[in-house]
Amino acid sequence: MIKQAVIAGGGIGGLAAALSASRAGWDIRLFERAPAFSEVGAGVQLGPNVVKVLHGWGLAQPLEAVAAFPGRLQVRSAVSGQALGELPLGASMVRRYGAPYVTLHRADLHGLLLQAVQLQTDAKLHLDRPLQSFSQTAQAVTVKTEGGPEIEGDALIGADGVWSTVRQQLLGDGLPRRTGHLAYRALVSQASLPEKLRTQHVTVWLGPRMHVVQYPVRSGDWLNVVAIVHGEVAADADPWDHSANAADLAAALAGSCAALRELVDALAGWRLWALSDRAPMQGAHQHAIGRVALLGDAAHPMLPYLAQGAGMAIEDAAELGHTLAQALDPAFDVPTMLQRYALNRWQRNAQVQARALRNGQIFHAGGLLRWGRDTALKVLGEKLLDMPWLYGGVSRVL
Repeated sequence: MIKQAVIAGGGIGGLAAALSASRAGWDIRLFERAPAFSEVGAGVQLGPNVVKVLHGWGLAQPLEAVAAFPGRLQVRSAVSGQALGELPLGASMVRRYGAPYVTLHRADLHGLLLQAVQLQTDAKLHLDRPLQSFSQTAQAVTVKTEGGPEIEGDALIGADGVWSTVRQQLLGDGLPRRTGHLAYRALVSQASLPEKLRTQHVTVWLGPRMHVVQYPVRSGDWLNVVAIVHGEVAADADPWDHSANAADLAAALAGSCAALRELVDALAGWRLWALSDRAPMQGAHQHAIGRVALLGDAAHPMLPYLAQGAGMAIEDAAELGHTLAQALDPAFDVPTMLQRYALNRWQRNAQVQARALRNGQIFHAGGLLRWGRDTALKVLGEKLLDMPWLYGGVSRVL
């Protein structure tokens, strides 16, 4: 008997869940609050642990058409400009982990997942239909959305982001915390940049109370730059885009080396995000209770200091598909299988959340900690930057 799942959220996590659950044999109805499918933001980095999942879903060619494949990750001092350490990517990642390390525009990743859902599944996608509430019994879950009748299903998947409505009703654990970190993001065509500023590599600039990451997207034709600094957005300011962004960022980077300032000065159209997160997960109950499960940022929002936010949502979706496939067997009930999904995911997600927090402290260090960090990178380099526990993680693919 075919089972039905309701998915709240049409972002990367929601679409990945829809694709994976459909491949598992479930009937899917996805509800997105926005009037159109779109994805804001800029760049995304995907390690081989995530790329293997996308390849397993048959998305190798669509991914190759839009992604960049950087040759190396290099770390530099934002103060002196000095090279601190380097990690080979490219063929080295493929040899070691079975898939490449890729960088791409967030909208391109969202687009290829949306196309896969539309072309490869019978999932029903509903726009401009935010979830309002749900209730569950031992037999079913009932969902109420704005502007439509109640929907009954066998499971509800909350993939509705860091401000998740599903989470608030399921766990009632309050809003995400403000971190005091601001992310300035910009995209630029590489052809418009001076030759010396163009790159096909990932570069991370580390400085006191700040860091900057740059990498190619859109087949390498565009450059994505993200600067993260300590600070707060004024209560009455537009958190996305305002005229003071460039000047505020320049002031935050005033003590940086000439090479980094030249890069930042060459860009325009800086957009601003105030970053929020939650403490690392404390147990499987934060992933699923009964017939309701959380996925991606709804379950484990994290700071971008490990570049794994989108990646963990896709890993979640792969594991979800694996467990939902087993739930079709009469011997396994849905709540039991969602609990298995939760048990198989929460510790890895908690580890990634905790490592991202730790990286933030290390990236933005000053004084003796900064000196120790730089010395360790110069001596150990690749050994510190490579992460077998992360990139070699086993993901479920159907």
